[in-house]
Amino acid sequence: MTPQTDEGALVDDIAARIRARIMDGELPIGKPLRQAALAAEFGVSRTPVREALRQLQNGGLIEMQPHRGAVVRVPAPWEVRQAYEVRAELEALAARRAAARITDSQLAELRRHNDVLRAAAGAGAAGTPDTTQANDCFHTVVCQAADNPWLSRMIDRINESFPRNVSSLALAGDERHRQLNVRQHDAVVAALTDRDEDRAQEAMREHVISAGEHLTAWYERRSQTVFHG
Repeated sequence: MTPQTDEGALVDDIAARIRARIMDGELPIGKPLRQAALAAEFGVSRTPVREALRQLQNGGLIEMQPHRGAVVRVPAPWEVRQAYEVRAELEALAARRAAARITDSQLAELRRHNDVLRAAAGAGAAGTPDTTQANDCFHTVVCQAADNPWLSRMIDRINESFPRNVSSLALAGDERHRQLNVRQHDAVVAALTDRDEDRAQEAMREHVISAGEHLTAWYERRSQTVFHG
């Protein structure tokens, strides 16, 4: 591994650690992020911290304010809803393309990932690293099967603003929606297995819109907690 790659990995790690703290509420809305304090905490120079903050700013999680510097910014609920409207159309297109291209091994992979979510939903164990990864991988496999790098990049851009681990956290406290999430995945898999482009497109669109509405409600509750309690 080259030094340049090491530095990139360090920046990504710092960004991920700050992102996790923002999403669990440890770093609340409006919280200033001081480069010197973060550098001391992580035992690094200010340079990788500055780059990590820039990465988070590009992802929409922080903003730069005059006289305050980097400040935590959590998207407004309406922003989440609008972004997921766009994501729903993009992932619906991905599912439509995947229906004509997906392999048997990719279908088996989708079932394995959804089985992880199914078992967790039954045990009330959503919001864990395993379920976050399984949900992420499910959508990634569909995008890979669509075989359109431009489409994948556009979907990734949205997901950088709304990390999928937040979706898992939102699911953690809602058993009904956890079960719904699994059933919607089942519908997508069934349509892809039948190579039915129309059904695959509609099933994925419905799933992402549903997820977006649930996440919007989660952000609304979180904003009320931050500002009022």
